[in-house]
Amino acid sequence: MNFIRRLLRRDAGEPISRAGHVTRRSKRFGVPQPAPEPNAPAGMPVAADEQFVFREADTAASVDNQPAASEPPTVTAAPATATAPPATAVSVVTAPPKKAPRPQTQPKPMMTRQRQSLTYGIASDTGLARHNNEDACFGLQWHSITVADRPDFGFFIVADGMGGHLDGERAAGVAVQTLAAEMLARIYVPMLRDFRAADSPTILEALGDAAAAANRAVMAQVPGGGTTLTAVATIGNLAYIAHVGDSRAYVIHDDGIEQLTTDHTLVQRLIEMQELSPRDAANYPQKNVLYRAIGQNENVKVERLIRILPPAAQLLLCTDGLWDSVEDELLREVARAAPSPQEACDALVKLANRHGGSDNISVVLLRVPGDDSTR
Repeated sequence: MNFIRRLLRRDAGEPISRAGHVTRRSKRFGVPQPAPEPNAPAGMPVAADEQFVFREADTAASVDNQPAASEPPTVTAAPATATAPPATAVSVVTAPPKKAPRPQTQPKPMMTRQRQSLTYGIASDTGLARHNNEDACFGLQWHSITVADRPDFGFFIVADGMGGHLDGERAAGVAVQTLAAEMLARIYVPMLRDFRAADSPTILEALGDAAAAANRAVMAQVPGGGTTLTAVATIGNLAYIAHVGDSRAYVIHDDGIEQLTTDHTLVQRLIEMQELSPRDAANYPQKNVLYRAIGQNENVKVERLIRILPPAAQLLLCTDGLWDSVEDELLREVARAAPSPQEACDALVKLANRHGGSDNISVVLLRVPGDDSTR
């Protein structure tokens, strides 16, 4: 605990950028050539004839039943600059065979309102090995006390760009800006006006449509670029999550830390098929190979889920520059020990850099009010 307290002290010599929009790195990614089986649950293995293209580089119940879409071949990224880490040559490998889908249950959420508002922190850093930041972040929280008695609303995103020095940072920025604009237009503005639930899309529908718009925008504006995307919309005590790629969402509570999203990576598929152990996955040579990303196909399958946030819980969004450097239990300890979400974010970024800072690091942390704040 003394180590964590020292970590939480501000260090004037280690500035950390905080922004609603920042940028990130070059990374490997891959896209399957044929479409997965329709209605296959997110995170399940793909068919045996799917392929991955290599380039440098316990989940909640999913409620996404949209069919998988056809995904054309990826476009090779622009070569890295002389100062960037060397790019890996393109190669192709056949994906593992698909296993039978596992049964999934759907949550039955009930919303409560808070007298106190949710608080959050946001931070991003280039790290120690990269020359530019290709991550992007976004955070917005609305808390109102009016006769209309609207619930709190928040929207938060992290994205991890890929495709080269400029393509990566542009892809992440375009995706975050488009997703945020779509969600604000579809959900936030109508809630401020004469809101009619019967005439409005559900939060999950809005998230799916907004992610599709972000995908189209990246393809049109950043050909050859791509990005991961993990976003959460909060309404009262409910969290609606949309996810593509290998950034992550965690919930932190009294009982521990729980990963909510599935990594859309070759390594995760092999772990699910029990062909690779989690211990071996850490050093697997192709651990950064993605099979799903924003901006790589005309249609993208988005993992979507709902989670009830218990009182005093925390929700953490981060890119792989954090979770690949800091163990989950240490993420939890730092987040719970920090006086505020912003101090926790700053401490986590510093901790990732102390562990090597091999990638860009971005984190958003939401803190839910305690039991005495609900009504």
